[in-house]
This record gives sequence, structure tokens and C-alpha cells, in this order.
Amino acid sequence: MTAEHGVASTTLALAGVADEQLAAARAATSGRSARTIHGGHGHVLRQTVLALLAGRALDEHESPGEATLQVLVGRVRLAAGDRSAEASAGDHLIIPPERHSLAAAEDSVVLLTVVTAPARTVP
Repeated sequence: MTAEHGVASTTLALAGVADEQLAAARAATSGRSARTIHGGHGHVLRQTVLALLAGRALDEHESPGEATLQVLVGRVRLAAGDRSAEASAGDHLIIPPERHSLAAAEDSVVLLTVVTAPARTVP
């Protein structure tokens, strides 16, 4: 990857990553698979492609902080407390800053974007 003036010049085909993660989820006994495509240690932003097979879920868990979910493939339900929202491919959801769960109504792939630390100021 090269950068000019802080702009990365690497392109990643999300459709290919989605296909790869669905195949990995189908091969996994858990029925899910994930791959971080950006971020990790030393980064403020983390983006992870997560595949869940129909009927599988991420049980209720703490909010990772400020986060969004974009559905790339399939249909999912995001639930927090007594509220829930269903989303399909192309939809974008803001993850509430509270305990929540995610369930796949059909084989699905989502892009999870999380701010892992307070935003840095840029001079």
C-alpha cells in the first residue's frame, strides 16, 4: 500500500471478502467468521467483515463504543433492550451504546465499523 498526503491507494473488493467470509462461516461449526480489514492496534478506527449463517447470532454483548453496521449480504436483526431493527443488504445501522445482539435471518455478511479510541485532532 502506498500513501500520498495521507490517502491510501489500496482498494479492497468487499464483495470478494464477503464471499470469503460466508464460505468460512459455512465451514465453521460456529456458523460465523470474521476478518478485520482495517485497524487494530495503533488505529482509532477498526473495520471488520463478519459473516453469520441463517439462524446464528452474536448473543447480547457490551457495545464496543461508537459503532455502525452496514449490511453487505442478507438480512439481520439488531436488538438492544426492548427495541430491534431489521436491516437488509445496503442498509446502514447505528449500533446503540448499550448491550445488544445481532441475529442473521438469512446467511448474512456485515461490515462493522468501530471507533476504538477517542478521535485524534489533526493539526
